[in-house]
Amino acid sequence: MLPFTQPAKRRRLTFYPVRTIALTFAVTILAGALLLMLPISSRDGMVTPFLDCLFTSTSATCVTGLVVYDTYLHWTPFGQGVILALIQVGGLGLSTLAAFFNILIGKKMGLRGMHLAQESVASMGDDIRRLLKTVVATAFVVELAGALLLMTVFLPEYGAEGLFISVFVAISAFCNAGFDLFGRHSPYISLCGYADNPLVLGVIGCLIIVGGIGFVVIHDLLEYRRTKKLLLHTRIVLLATGTLIVLGTAAIALSEWNNPATLGPMSPLQKVGNGWFHAVSCRTAGFNSFPLEEMHSSTKLFSILLMFMGAAPGSTGGGIKVTTVTVIFMTVWCVIRGDDDTVILGRRIPKGAVYKSLAVTMLGVLGVGITSGCILATIELETPISGIDAVFESVSAFATVGLSVGVTGIANSISRVLLIFLMYVGRLGPVSFFLSLAARSFENRRQVLPEGKIQIG
Repeated sequence: MLPFTQPAKRRRLTFYPVRTIALTFAVTILAGALLLMLPISSRDGMVTPFLDCLFTSTSATCVTGLVVYDTYLHWTPFGQGVILALIQVGGLGLSTLAAFFNILIGKKMGLRGMHLAQESVASMGDDIRRLLKTVVATAFVVELAGALLLMTVFLPEYGAEGLFISVFVAISAFCNAGFDLFGRHSPYISLCGYADNPLVLGVIGCLIIVGGIGFVVIHDLLEYRRTKKLLLHTRIVLLATGTLIVLGTAAIALSEWNNPATLGPMSPLQKVGNGWFHAVSCRTAGFNSFPLEEMHSSTKLFSILLMFMGAAPGSTGGGIKVTTVTVIFMTVWCVIRGDDDTVILGRRIPKGAVYKSLAVTMLGVLGVGITSGCILATIELETPISGIDAVFESVSAFATVGLSVGVTGIANSISRVLLIFLMYVGRLGPVSFFLSLAARSFENRRQVLPEGKIQIG
């Protein structure tokens, strides 16, 4: 039995990290919910219902941004601190932070710890110790720089409290979370009060982009001076990100240009700037600078597409990821051309990557479709909502975006449970989530089966 037992153990070693990461997120969410239930967390000094705390904790840990209470109006500074901690831990990953601090104190990483850290940051075979240092250092440096820039606006406006607001918003933006503390002006206002402030929108937008391109890409860019080359993954992420931002800015600005409830009253430059910010935020951040519920249906539909595609793997963002979209798009293009392989930028993409891309997309579509249908079936009995709004909210949860057209605020318990589940699955990744639940043995997965022929198309 020994020759078969050892390989099985080695294979299970690469499988268990997925389950461990899923478990750490679940434990973090539960701990956060219990802390938010404490009377000290709410401004009225009462115990907040468990489901609402669980929803808020899930949204913060999964860096989504959907809320059932305005973050400033309902939660005390203690509660806001809990939410901020959940955002930071959820954005970087508890496993990543634990591994980093073990390295910091000189503790050696075991093989299992190394696999766990690699899975947590979506490492592609890099020196994991070096990559972990880059991940944490980049996060703190970028968040600090963003906070310092935001202080130039928030300190004069809010006084000493502007310090905490700047730090909170900077971390929330870099982690693509979308939580804010501007409810003092109006509930759920987000950044609508700063639609005419290019510094605030520019800084937060840049934080979102840096957090959304992924730590592997950041590490690769920092290493470019030494290596003089970029990974294919990095080139795809940068090209796809730039393309989506440019196309998104143009589509949103043109669609809402004359809408009196959104971009209509703004100057041409402000319209383009806010169109750019919405295109960036749709990629998983959750901040908005104009009322989303007032958007045209065509803009909502385009926003849904941007949200569903999301950010890059190994980032603080969600969605099915831009690499997945690129692989599927290029696979279709290559099939149309009659090619047998998927080729991107002169490189052949492994079949396994193509299959995983298709699986992630289909699972995402199924999750969003089922949740949207359930939301319509349960909420519409009490408050009529449109189908596109139900889909918008479901995609926002799955892609861990946090943009809302008001559905979450009127959602009943069933709908909120579904949105909680969707946020959790979206943060882990649908394939990783189901792998974490799988109990199937790793044996006999490579058995040879007879070929079957079917008609396609």
